[in-house]
Amino acid sequence: MNNKRVLLKLSGETLSGNGSSVCSQSVQMIADEIKTVLSDKVELSIVVGAGNLWRGAGKEIDRVSADKMGMLATVMNAIVISETLKSNGIKSVVLSASGVTNFCETFSQQKAENYLKDGYVVVFGGGTGNPFFTTDTTAALRASEIKADIILKATQVDGVYTADPKKDKTATKYDKISYREAINKNLKIMDISAFLLCMENNIEIYVFDFHKKGNLKKALDGQNIGTIVSK
Repeated sequence: MNNKRVLLKLSGETLSGNGSSVCSQSVQMIADEIKTVLSDKVELSIVVGAGNLWRGAGKEIDRVSADKMGMLATVMNAIVISETLKSNGIKSVVLSASGVTNFCETFSQQKAENYLKDGYVVVFGGGTGNPFFTTDTTAALRASEIKADIILKATQVDGVYTADPKKDKTATKYDKISYREAINKNLKIMDISAFLLCMENNIEIYVFDFHKKGNLKKALDGQNIGTIVSK
């Protein structure tokens, strides 16, 4: 396994389970997977979504306010992950783009890079710090800022398909696909803004099934278990 700086993009739903918004077993599974890949050859960061806690709102709440609530929810999820990693003997820190300094440190590029070099798993919370951007775009932005080699996009399917494999049994899986093709075919992997950031900074995206035990290590070892999105 080559020396890599990796950003793992987790959905908020990865933390949920058993009817709970945050399930201790699910979060421990995340820690167990991370333990298998941590070494002096991997610098790992994480961006986590908030879908388990907050999915926006209807007419009652303004979009900007709703997005701010979502950013706060990502900070809560980031703290859960970081504290679970610490309880497993893994150095971890939360850096947030939003002003929640009583709960975690404020993000800066230099601070993130220093922590990564010191062997910390850096968990990014607070989104981009601005409304109207998803955590997919946050992942692409943070990956670009820390000069990550790859984004590992954790999903519940084993890669990118021509259609939803749960709905269309004729759907076929891509082993590789270009950013431009993914955009043109409107494949729902990441937002267009996230694709464009990755394309501009030449950061590969690897889409894989995170929920299958051992897949994180397999993805980093270069095994063909998902789909690579690249130039």
